[in-house]
Amino acid sequence: MAVASVQAATPTKPARLGLCAACHGETGMAQIPGAPNLAGQKLDYLREALKQYRDGRRNVPLMRAAIGPMSDADLDELARWYSAQTPSPTQGNP
Repeated sequence: MAVASVQAATPTKPARLGLCAACHGETGMAQIPGAPNLAGQKLDYLREALKQYRDGRRNVPLMRAAIGPMSDADLDELARWYSAQTPSPTQGNP
């Protein structure tokens, strides 16, 4: 039963992860300078930040272009994925 509860707690990899992963890494550890690490970030923070980028309340054209067409469900999936990842001190930006 412990295995089933661990599997239930781990979100499914989002279908729309690819574009995000190009900068933020598949596991939330940034791949390019200037992109923040998202691994382990609070779920509510990520969910709200993604909506703000999509809706233009945070004016970052690259983010708006990347997630502009995404639904709330898509954004929620991404927020759940990144918040469930474990930060790694040996990967990503220092």
